[in-house]
Amino acid sequence: MSLNEISVATVKGIGPTLLEKLQASHIHTVADLLESYPNRYDSYDIIDLNLAKHEEKITIAGQIVVPATNSFYGRQQSKTQFSIAIGDAIIKVIIFNRAFLKNKLVMEAPVTVTGKWDLSRKLMTATTLKLGIHDDDGIVPAYRLSHDLTSKTFQKMLHTAYTHYHRQINDDLPQHLIERYRLISAADAIKFAHFPENNEQVKQAARRIKYEELLKFQLKLHVLKKKIKYTKTGFSKEADDEKIQHFMNQLPFELTTEQHRVLKEITTDLKDAARMNRLLQGDVGSGKTVVAAIALLFTITAGYQGAIMAPTEILAKQHLTALTNMFACLPDYRLAFLSSNIKGKKRRDLLAELAAGQIHLLVGTHSLIQEEVIFSQLGLAVIDEQHRFGVDQRKKLRQKGEAIDILMMSATPIPRTLAISAFGDMDVSSIKELPLGRKPIQTFVIGDTKLADAQKFIKEQILDKGQQVYIITPLIDESEVLEDLRHATLVYELWKDAFKNIATVGLMHGKLEKSEKDEIMHDFAENNIQILISTTVIEVGVNVPNANLILIYDANRFGLSQLHQLRGRVGRGTEHAYCILLSNATNAEAKERLGVIAASNDGFEIAEADLKLRGPGDFFGSKQSGLPTFKMANLIEDYKILDVARQDAYEIMASDEFQHNPDFLPLRDYVTRTIANENHQFD
Repeated sequence: MSLNEISVATVKGIGPTLLEKLQASHIHTVADLLESYPNRYDSYDIIDLNLAKHEEKITIAGQIVVPATNSFYGRQQSKTQFSIAIGDAIIKVIIFNRAFLKNKLVMEAPVTVTGKWDLSRKLMTATTLKLGIHDDDGIVPAYRLSHDLTSKTFQKMLHTAYTHYHRQINDDLPQHLIERYRLISAADAIKFAHFPENNEQVKQAARRIKYEELLKFQLKLHVLKKKIKYTKTGFSKEADDEKIQHFMNQLPFELTTEQHRVLKEITTDLKDAARMNRLLQGDVGSGKTVVAAIALLFTITAGYQGAIMAPTEILAKQHLTALTNMFACLPDYRLAFLSSNIKGKKRRDLLAELAAGQIHLLVGTHSLIQEEVIFSQLGLAVIDEQHRFGVDQRKKLRQKGEAIDILMMSATPIPRTLAISAFGDMDVSSIKELPLGRKPIQTFVIGDTKLADAQKFIKEQILDKGQQVYIITPLIDESEVLEDLRHATLVYELWKDAFKNIATVGLMHGKLEKSEKDEIMHDFAENNIQILISTTVIEVGVNVPNANLILIYDANRFGLSQLHQLRGRVGRGTEHAYCILLSNATNAEAKERLGVIAASNDGFEIAEADLKLRGPGDFFGSKQSGLPTFKMANLIEDYKILDVARQDAYEIMASDEFQHNPDFLPLRDYVTRTIANENHQFD
């Protein structure tokens, strides 16, 4: 019997209470348990400080030369500081909320410290302290556990399960692939992942598990894409070319070559009987909205309804305004707006007219997927900032019509290699050219010593001309861990004081209620606020053409793609726009990353650089619910393995081997079993 079919309750020592906790964590079978891999490994081997990398988690040991002192802040929060000597080096150590250790951290006391190493400041931010010199813990797997499960209990269950069932662990990979890449067996991979004796075992387990996960994922995508394209057929749409040409003639600008190209790709899909499943990606300001508008008009003139769903009411209303202006030349077509704020008789009337086909294009938020929303004949749904919606939300929109075409839009440029591999079941269209007249944003990297000069520049070149400013910080309040970062509430007070009687300064962050954030953004859009201090919660697509400068505090703490996204908040009008990156970082890697941003305005080029540098940027959003989740693999960090797996999957599916060679039977069974789940990542 397969381990996928054996209940985890058969493992010795798992009683009713533990079973309930495991099931709450989606661990139902022995396979689920054994494949619950660590999310990281903590190494407690004492490292040679000369070999330690910046921001690496390390363990060091030394003798205290500056005794501990405590400082207190917030509600019962503390910071303990002391210094230790390691050879000729003096290392400052900070640990939070361990005030009780002060009396033990005295002169000449030996101590072992584990934490994050700041190379430039010779500083350790500790997570673990042990009195004395310890170098015997080795490599310790760390698991992301919930429901009151402890690491000790979880490891004990894993050990019992592996001991009893390891002979039943089957190899899904064909032997020729195992030999080609010199991979260890599936049983050894599970053993080394959970019970490693050294770093080499961790490395070999990761190679095997990540490759297998990504290969299976690519095989699923091949099968799914074929299924969507040829099984789930849609409807061929015949548009009114005359009306579309009239619409395009009335636009106050010419479409770029890139816009014409992707529009042809989309309309070719709409004319085809196969259902469209396409991602349209491009930089902020590249003109995705007008392409979507023409695609929607194509659908409407063919006798169908269109819909566009945005993640927030601000963005949805922005789309409504833009589309209303564009559709003014075709008054016979009716546009409507729907959000949770549309209530009572107005809502009932709107829904009745939508169901009767009297509304041709519906713009809105998540409200579009409510059960009460019924279309007469929805033909095309556009999902803006698709990564902000979960799998179920996108699926519900699909179900608002019969085999409707889907166009997803994203302002986060994704490297081509990653887009092909990650979105293998979608067609991808990219706009890389900015509209005519759009000026490139000038970007500068400065340190704190130049901040006063930057503020003078802001007053004379931005505020005195009636324009507006974004100031971005990485944090809301004082951080327990990143003590060197400036936070929004502090920066707000500083800028409010510096620009007293000159400009109105506003503050926005994620802890505010949605209504408060909407009100602040509305005031900024109306120029009632001239300087907006904010964390990264400012909306990706919010359009404030009068904002022409953005200053980002501690810019070295952001990923390249995130910095580029933030920079895209300005330069949306015809005036010159500026981005000032404030950073005191001295290490070479941080300087290189910021240099990439300063040198280029091309989001795709920056995304490729971000991928190569493996910075902390997240191409898909920090809480991406639409991307596939893996037990160990990571689409960003493991993109090289992903590309190899993609090529192997293509070779396998292009031959008869997959269907007829018995070596591929386990992979065939896996794909058949998992693809049967209709709630696929992208479907």
